[in-house]
This record gives sequence, C-alpha cells and structure tokens, in this order.
Amino acid sequence: MEAELRAIASPRRREILRLVWDRERSSGEIAGHFDVSWPAISQNLRVLEEAGLVQTRRHGQSRFYRANRSRLGPLRSVLTKMWEDDLDRLAALAEAEAKRSR
Repeated sequence: MEAELRAIASPRRREILRLVWDRERSSGEIAGHFDVSWPAISQNLRVLEEAGLVQTRRHGQSRFYRANRSRLGPLRSVLTKMWEDDLDRLAALAEAEAKRSR
C-alpha cells in the first residue's frame, strides 16, 4: 500500500490517472496534456506502473496506459477510512470545545 500512496502523492500522477481512468491512452497523448519534458512524464508513468496503478500495453513502438481499477479500489477504501477517522476526531474536538465554552 505504501507504493500506491507514494504514487498518488504527486498531483501530476493523479492527473495522469484521471486521464487514463475511462480509456486507454498512448504515452504521447498523455504527455500532450502537460507542459513538461517527455522524461518527466515517462518517470511519472513508470512510478504509476511500478505501484500497479496503471496497466501498460505495447503495440509496436507505442505504449498505451489504462488505470488499473482493481488496484485502486483497496486504495480508495484506505483513504476513505483515513478521512472518516480524521473527521470523527475533528467532530469530537469540536464537541469538546463547544462543551467547554458553554
């Protein structure tokens, strides 16, 4: 789970995941959405691939990427649980503060 969390820590990698969520895209098409060098995009794609968050298919010289939704489901569950726990703690703190100020 650590590799997946590290992979989505980058806003650019999260944007790449959004691009490949609904359909497969070539590496060139993905790179065209960003104003950075090809090596920077390639590195981000490699991180996502190593974390198992994208699936890669080769066709000739081209590589195509698609979100690996089966790996993203468990990650979503972990993140949801973390948010819920944080919100529960925040609510408890707010209630305690409200009681103190009465």
